[in-house]
Amino acid sequence: MTLVRNARAKRYVIRLRSDGTARVTIPRWGSAAEARRFAERSKGWLAQQFQRLASKPALAKTWLAGTEILFRGDLVKIEVAAAEGNAEIRFSSEVLKVSSTFGDLRSVIEQHLWKVAAEELPPRVVEHAAAHGLRVRRVTVRNQRSRWGSCSRRGTISLNWRLIQTPAFVRDYIILHELMHLRQMNHSARFWREVQSVFPDYASAERWLKQHSSLLS
Repeated sequence: MTLVRNARAKRYVIRLRSDGTARVTIPRWGSAAEARRFAERSKGWLAQQFQRLASKPALAKTWLAGTEILFRGDLVKIEVAAAEGNAEIRFSSEVLKVSSTFGDLRSVIEQHLWKVAAEELPPRVVEHAAAHGLRVRRVTVRNQRSRWGSCSRRGTISLNWRLIQTPAFVRDYIILHELMHLRQMNHSARFWREVQSVFPDYASAERWLKQHSSLLS
């Protein structure tokens, strides 16, 4: 179990990571001792989450020809081919020209997905911001490990490149979620009312993310 102090946290939160380890967030006013007691009280919940984790298909650590990955919400198979002396990696409508298709293809495919995300996500943020009368100073696409997006008080929206692996409605939910932080820089009831006003069925997007978390890279 890992204990992490977060000055912005308002309560103790426990999460089960995809690798099976538990992480407890300690609020500014909290203590490590209380965090451990909180984890002890959460044993039943953790047991349920372990069971769910064990029942999910494991994410392939190595991506080879034939491996299925998520792209725009669909499971697509990685294929390799040779064309005019060059090697190609194909999945869905994407074609990557590479020097070799031997070994793990994950790094080159992830770099391509990040590039696609960097091209597609910022314009979508600007589009949604304009539709709701919001001003965004900057949009970045990053390799965030523990969150789908963030919003700074200065108006910078940062998004996880892995959103390119999700369906359009999930991508739009995350974008709108972060944009609503320009109105409410918290996760209060007011904030969630703002989210619901622009994305009424946000619960479906949250469910999709939870159900497919083990398949997202």
